[in-house]
Amino acid sequence: MSSSSVLYDAPGPKTRVRNRIYTVAGSLAVLGALVFVVLRLNDKGQFAPEMWNIFNNAGVRTNIRDGVLMTLQAFAVGAVLSLVLGVLLAVGRLSDHKPVRWFATGFIELFRAVPLLITIYVLWVLFLANRGTLGFSGEGTQFWALVIGLTVYNGSVQAEVLRAGINAVPKGQSEAAYALGMRKTQVMLTVLVPQAVRSMLPTIISQLVVTLKDTSLGYVITYQELLFAIRQMAGNITVNEENPYVPMIIVGGAIYVAMCLLLSALANWIERRGRRAKTGIDVAGAGEPVTAADALEVADPVPGGPAGRQN
Repeated sequence: MSSSSVLYDAPGPKTRVRNRIYTVAGSLAVLGALVFVVLRLNDKGQFAPEMWNIFNNAGVRTNIRDGVLMTLQAFAVGAVLSLVLGVLLAVGRLSDHKPVRWFATGFIELFRAVPLLITIYVLWVLFLANRGTLGFSGEGTQFWALVIGLTVYNGSVQAEVLRAGINAVPKGQSEAAYALGMRKTQVMLTVLVPQAVRSMLPTIISQLVVTLKDTSLGYVITYQELLFAIRQMAGNITVNEENPYVPMIIVGGAIYVAMCLLLSALANWIERRGRRAKTGIDVAGAGEPVTAADALEVADPVPGGPAGRQN
């Protein structure tokens, strides 16, 4: 029996032919739907050259640039805070103190279960209601509602990622650290967490990519990030009596894809650097072998000593 048929029955000749027919039919149906959508949009003039000429306007380019900068600003602050919160929650969930462990567990489960959009919207309403007390001005309420929402949600997810990485570190690492007299806090922060971060780096970066894409939820609370800028320009600009929704969506989507690819490339570079880094202690070279007489001389080199006196 082949290894491919261990978990399921291998399809027979008729089933393989039927699967090929389904695959071809499904592909043609999807292709036909795409062609229909493109033709309909073309009839409405969404692919006309005039629609794309709007990107030659300095104001349009400036709005897109400002939207990208606002997106990156919210992402940078939210990513750093979520990583810090993730470390604290992971350490708290592994704590020996029950109140700390229960609080960390409840916090993680709560904010992982609540949809991020609801969290951001509730924070925005609370900040607006207490705007004067908190001292917010300008877009401070939108910015911090988005950043704190990203922090608590992604920090909860990062905490579970780090907890899994810490539990995956061999027990001998922590036992050796305790044998050296290190406290649990020192063992956690200097031995376990660095190794967990290195082993879970791909998953951590994947969640950071999610954080970057989640900044688009700021559109709901009128935070002027990239999606908000694109939606606003597409609704206000008119070309040939049509709004340029398709060009704006294509350009905005391409920018989001480029930012995510750059973040992934940065993560891969950091991972390669970490693998090439020289860590640990170099093993000393073996010395020349010694005889028993040489060992006695080394142990008692003083003339007239116990090893050198004659009876």
